[in-house]
Amino acid sequence: MEFPDLGEHCSEKTCKQLDFLPMRCDACEEIFCKDHITYANHKCTSSYKKDIQVPVCPLCNTPIPIKRGEMPDIKVGEHIDRDCKSDPAQRKRKIFTNKCSKGGCKQKEMIRVTCDQCHLNYCLKHRHPLDHDCKTDGKPLSKAGWVQTLLFYPKYHN
Repeated sequence: MEFPDLGEHCSEKTCKQLDFLPMRCDACEEIFCKDHITYANHKCTSSYKKDIQVPVCPLCNTPIPIKRGEMPDIKVGEHIDRDCKSDPAQRKRKIFTNKCSKGGCKQKEMIRVTCDQCHLNYCLKHRHPLDHDCKTDGKPLSKAGWVQTLLFYPKYHN
């Protein structure tokens, strides 16, 4: 008793085995036997649609998320350029590099705090002209400092 309509032949050119429990590839939709159903074993040309892999940064071992259809090499390169934690250039960057110009002060700030009058960099404590003795011709340069000087030291007023 034969069953000529039972099963299907494997689509792999080198196999063509009659399989009674054939499987359909979810990427290319062809029929394969158990030995050729994996993408690699039948060299599936449509595997990129289904076989999503997450690349890992070779420097910091962080998984890099990519969208379907994006090139993993490009995304890993962007990660290394932007936010890789093991990038030697990022390790050497110092956040607090803006040293106060006030004599004796060793405070550093993340951003520059430049005086409008003398154009030097100061910490938050010495940022006001009166706090860092910002003077020209013996008079404070800021308007607030000048008004304060007029009120408390009238001998400076000509």
